[in-house]
Formats: sequence, structure tokens, C-alpha cells
Amino acid sequence: MNIHGNPVLVVVDFQGGPLDGSPGQQDGFDVRAQRDRAVAMVDLAREKGVPVVWIQEVHKPHLIDMGREMDGSEGPHCIEGSPYTELASGLKPTPDEFHIRKRRYSGFFGTQLDIVLRAYKADSVILIGGFTDICILYTAVDAHQRDLFLNVVTDVVHGSSQQAHDDALDMIEYMQRRSLVTSAETMEWLESVERV
Repeated sequence: MNIHGNPVLVVVDFQGGPLDGSPGQQDGFDVRAQRDRAVAMVDLAREKGVPVVWIQEVHKPHLIDMGREMDGSEGPHCIEGSPYTELASGLKPTPDEFHIRKRRYSGFFGTQLDIVLRAYKADSVILIGGFTDICILYTAVDAHQRDLFLNVVTDVVHGSSQQAHDDALDMIEYMQRRSLVTSAETMEWLESVERV
């Protein structure tokens, strides 16, 4: 793992509300199983004192804040008020955790994520959520450009397709060696952490 000093677990767009057939579920990805792994990871991070930061993409129903996102093949998504825009069931920030709402794919663009990570003196991020080829990739690129060490948990992220998921993971690994980890490796590392 690329863990150095002060890691932060960043939950990126793990949305879909009750996950009962939401548009975020894709063939080939067991999003409910990923959600269960994410819940266990968040719980253990909290127990060990590793900060958890929540990212949620949200757009107004009038779509004026969508910008160029409407130029792609995704169409309107993450609309405020939709149950599928809500964080996935079982994944909720505590009152003392940062919950950052964004209007673009990257968790950094136009948000306070950079300030929050600096406040935690973070040098490493652990990324989970979706989509691997969109919001995870763009957030990972921006984290890399801020000299943060990346840890993308490959079985707790999912793509818009299997091919897109695999291609995005290849790009992230090309950008930063040892940046791809499994949930088992991450949980083993968390277990070893001395309570902060």
C-alpha cells in the first residue's frame, strides 16, 4: 500500500440510496457487496482514528450546475431530491466528519477537499466508491497532482462498464505505482494501525 504518515479514507460518490435497482448499479458489479465492504472499512477506520471524508455529487433539478457533464453519454444524474442521489444505505457521515458536495467529477474541483486534507496533514488517500472511470479517476488524478499517495481499493470501486473500470485502474496504476490495493489488504493495514 502507498500509506505514508497521515492517511484519509475518502468515500467518493457511494450513492444509490437503498441500492434497490438504482441507476448506479451496473452489470458485472455487485454494488451491495461493495457497499458492505465499504461499511466495514469505514467502521474500522473510525475505530482506529483514521479520518473519513465523504464526497457526494449533487445537481439541482434545473441542471444549470451540470455544465459540460451533459456533453457526455451520462445524461442527467445525481439530481437533488432523488433517492438514488443519497448516500448508499449504511454509509452516512458522523457529525464530526466532513461531507463535501460537488458539482463536477473530481472531488477537488470547486470544493473544500484540498483544505480538509491539508487540515488533516494528509499525505495518503484511500479511495472507494464510484465510478472508477469517472469520479474516482478524476479525483485520483487531482490527488496525484497534489503529491498525495494513492490507494484505490479495487474491489470497493465500480465502473460504468467492466472495460471502463479496468482501463481506469490501468491508468491510475500507470500514473502511480502501487496505487491499486484490495479491501483485504486495506483492512489488514487498518487492523495494524495504533489507535490515534
